[in-house]
Amino acid sequence: MTSTAVHPPTAHHVNGLVDRARTDPAYGAFWLLRIGFTVLPIVFGIDKFSNVLTHWDHYLAPWMVDILPMSAYQAMLAVGVIEIITGVAVAIKPRYAAYIVAAWLVGIMINLFSYPGFYDVALRDFGLFLAALTLARLASVYDPAWHRRTSAKHA
Repeated sequence: MTSTAVHPPTAHHVNGLVDRARTDPAYGAFWLLRIGFTVLPIVFGIDKFSNVLTHWDHYLAPWMVDILPMSAYQAMLAVGVIEIITGVAVAIKPRYAAYIVAAWLVGIMINLFSYPGFYDVALRDFGLFLAALTLARLASVYDPAWHRRTSAKHA
């Protein structure tokens, strides 16, 4: 009987990934960006619930607060949940999730450019946007596409 269970990577497998990342700069860049866009959104998302790093609701444009059906704090909690989900999605399938990150960063930039005081942060987010697009391009090479399963009857 053959097992189809997923097993954790072996030390040999991990060493092979590390060796490949060392010898193939593009593959190394793919993994650095994948790790970064996994960990950082999750950390920032969790921090939306504690405001240890900053008071996130201060980054929300006043005009957005005026049109939201909730407080700025509640909006940031929703943002936090979305960021956590996005970070997990990048970990699972960066080929697709990197584009979600890029779109999310465009939304953040629009918010930050729409009122004075945070242009520097918006420009930083433009750099992150470019990095997310770079991850997406690298993932098109290093992260295989999902394919629909076809039934054996149709083969």
